[in-house]
Amino acid sequence: MTRYVVRRMIQSVFLLLGVTILSYGIMRIAPGGPAQFVGGGDNPRISPEYRRQLEEAYGLNDPIPLQYAKWLWSVLHLDFGRSLIDQRPVIEKMGERVPASFQLALASFLLGLLGIPLGVYAATRRGRGADQAVRIFTVVGNSVPHWWLGLMILIVSASTIRIFPLGGQYTIGNDSLLDRLWHLALPATIGAMGGWITYSRFVRAELLEALGQDFVRTAHAKGLPARVVLWRHALRNALMPLATMFGGILTLILSGSLLFEITFSWPGLGRLTVDAAYQRDYPLLMAATVLGSCLVILGNLLSDISYAWVDPRVRYS
Repeated sequence: MTRYVVRRMIQSVFLLLGVTILSYGIMRIAPGGPAQFVGGGDNPRISPEYRRQLEEAYGLNDPIPLQYAKWLWSVLHLDFGRSLIDQRPVIEKMGERVPASFQLALASFLLGLLGIPLGVYAATRRGRGADQAVRIFTVVGNSVPHWWLGLMILIVSASTIRIFPLGGQYTIGNDSLLDRLWHLALPATIGAMGGWITYSRFVRAELLEALGQDFVRTAHAKGLPARVVLWRHALRNALMPLATMFGGILTLILSGSLLFEITFSWPGLGRLTVDAAYQRDYPLLMAATVLGSCLVILGNLLSDISYAWVDPRVRYS
């Protein structure tokens, strides 16, 4: 197990390095890149001498490989530079948004786990009305964009009885726990719909397959109660493929919650990244790219390790 974890960690480091090289190179040579933004573009009010001073101050006159090496060295020291918009440290601006994104992602993930018992309920009633209702719900829910559904709920709530707040993390002047939970309820519920649909479908399919295996029939032949056979034997094997999906909570922090943060005006990392792209704030955009890549790679690494832990055969493949 240790050799498997070390091997996967080394692969993850090289993968992250490759992502940073590609991202930095594309952003550096793309039209309208940092050189044009820092140099003022085609603004006639900026003299060529002052433009050269700005490019020299930001190190844009160096060869691109040398620029990347300097940037990577700073990143290794958790120095992403300063924002081009307000000159604040990038790490400080991102640190202010991490708690909000983590709250939304964690709440959506925990509520999404309700899809597991939903899938078990459907599998144990295969072909009945409850099973058909769950299958219809997953198909319809998978067809409707979740951010659009949240937007429709906000429109209905604004025009009738305001059941949910129209956006934000809390009400100005009322920063209580109940108020924060009230604001979190709708975006977390909409975000959890993906978990309800995905987990319920996977659990239903895997559990139905496990219930048809020989070890389940053997357990029934030994006289074990049906409840014990279901929860201790069949479900344990059915949940093994889901281990690869639990690492996705890390990616939700930056990418998965992006649409929900915009829809519900949630002050998270995803919204900050979109604003940085619109404003061409390249240091902040590169920091978000690195963070997003780290979260995706770390999530996949945790998924692989958890799957290898529950299924030792993976370690030797």
